[in-house]
Amino acid sequence: MAHQHSSQPRLSPSGYEEDIRAVLAPRLAYFEAVARHEHVTRAAHELGVPQSTLSRAMVRLEQDLGVALFARKGRTVSLTPAGRTFLGSAERALAEVEKAADSVRADADPTAGKVAFGFLHTMGSETVPALIRAFRADHPRVRFQLVQNYGEAMIERLRAGGLDLCLTSPVPDAPDLVALRLDEQRLRLVVPDDHRLATRRRIRLAEAADETFVTLEPGYGLRRITDDLCAEAGFVPRVAFEGEEAETLRGLVAAGLGVALLPPPAVARPGVVELTVTAPRAAREIGVAWLDGHPDTPPVAAFKKFLLSRRGHLLPE
Repeated sequence: MAHQHSSQPRLSPSGYEEDIRAVLAPRLAYFEAVARHEHVTRAAHELGVPQSTLSRAMVRLEQDLGVALFARKGRTVSLTPAGRTFLGSAERALAEVEKAADSVRADADPTAGKVAFGFLHTMGSETVPALIRAFRADHPRVRFQLVQNYGEAMIERLRAGGLDLCLTSPVPDAPDLVALRLDEQRLRLVVPDDHRLATRRRIRLAEAADETFVTLEPGYGLRRITDDLCAEAGFVPRVAFEGEEAETLRGLVAAGLGVALLPPPAVARPGVVELTVTAPRAAREIGVAWLDGHPDTPPVAAFKKFLLSRRGHLLPE
């Protein structure tokens, strides 16, 4: 293998940082094979490339780095001290690439792959566990990365590639998303059990116009629904406490700190009475969303199909 040493790297100083990865990455496997065999012909045979191609690639690599990596004697080579240092880093880089490839292949495995699934906090205690249990009856080895958050945060994570799909409310309307309604959940006005309205079973929301409300923080879907329903009933709710989780709000109601519009609890909470709201119609739509045009791995496609099959009976009775 002819060797023409260059004292200057081929990359210009101004472009070095931008170009170095593009220059080095395709040649790392070539370099590692030559270093391991200490013989160009054997390395070329293993890689399935012409010997001349491999020789030229190694010369260009040294020219681009401005460092001699090999001492040559015919087709036999040995590493220089710089080459030995570079080999250690190249082996670690190639191992990380192989590890990453194994990881994404495992996540896409039809029978044992991974689904990154987001959902609202209010669905974490009952709805989602029941869904996953039913899905895994036919897909027992599929793995889940579960993320609980409020709607806007999940949509951001979906767009960033951190989620494959999510259950959220309200159903988002955005050009880069596919979002489909799956079910509807009635909301109730929750009051302390010693409240003046606690003896009622039904109520018009306008009758709570003078009450103090406890709600989720702005940005949460349920907070937006609460504000919209109160506006439809003709008032702006007087908010005393804002929280991040529905059951915490139920606890605040039980403590006599206000009333709240909430979905039904998984388990009845002592200290509160839950009233059916007759007007306006108090409900929230639950939908599934994913990025439009985003390709699905087989396990994600299977779980998406399962969720769509649950339209109208997604939520526990």
